[in-house]
Amino acid sequence: MSFLTLDHVSHHYFSKNNYTKALNNISMSVKEGEFIALLGPSGCGKSTLLSIMAGIIRHTEGKVLLQGDEVGESELDIGYMLQQDYLFPWKTIIDNVLLGPKINRNITEELKERAIKLLREVGLNNVTLKYPNELSGGMRQRVALVRTLINDPKILLLDEPFSALDYQTKLNLEDLVSDLLKTYHKTAILVTHDIGEAIAMSDRIFMMNTNPGSIAKIYDVPLELRNEIPFLSRRHPKYQILFDKIWNELEAKESEKKAVKIPNE
Repeated sequence: MSFLTLDHVSHHYFSKNNYTKALNNISMSVKEGEFIALLGPSGCGKSTLLSIMAGIIRHTEGKVLLQGDEVGESELDIGYMLQQDYLFPWKTIIDNVLLGPKINRNITEELKERAIKLLREVGLNNVTLKYPNELSGGMRQRVALVRTLINDPKILLLDEPFSALDYQTKLNLEDLVSDLLKTYHKTAILVTHDIGEAIAMSDRIFMMNTNPGSIAKIYDVPLELRNEIPFLSRRHPKYQILFDKIWNELEAKESEKKAVKIPNE
């Protein structure tokens, strides 16, 4: 059975006098432990789709199932990591990491030890009592990752988590996140507009159309790339082949959008 299933999902945004169809008839099946990238231009509905998977937005049509249960009814934990870290500046790093468990009133000594262990695994030793403004952007995003992982979620939803970082930090974090997800056998959905990031990190890439958002094509990332860390996969010859293929497809779609028929005078 599929771990995550989207069955003919559509979504409308309603206004007083009209509506906009943001997503149209999206179906996909994700296996446990699989890393999926949603790729497409701004406005194609990637983040809306991710919010639907998280149960934050209720879709207009279709079904979203986690291990056979409707999202919202499932007891499975969902981790959500955004573009910004949203750390509370007046709280220490350890308090930021443990914020969710504190709200749910289930903080234990074991959970505190897990938080310290995860911080150590992402290279943040001796920062537990520091405050967010004492850390770099990349370090803060690693804290956000630990906060996402602390409750051991079954699925991680990543909404362009590296887009605000400098390129070197971004590449380092790609390697770190990829390694952690493989180590803990996590299922992940990544929203990105970065072709290289999608290829380097994922097992499959779902490329989306716009107006309304829909699945245009699905690309299987070659096994040779999936077996490498993201940084090294970018050096593989098959990386460039797939990059060019996706780039040309996106360029063709952009040209179609810009094409305007001139009416006969």
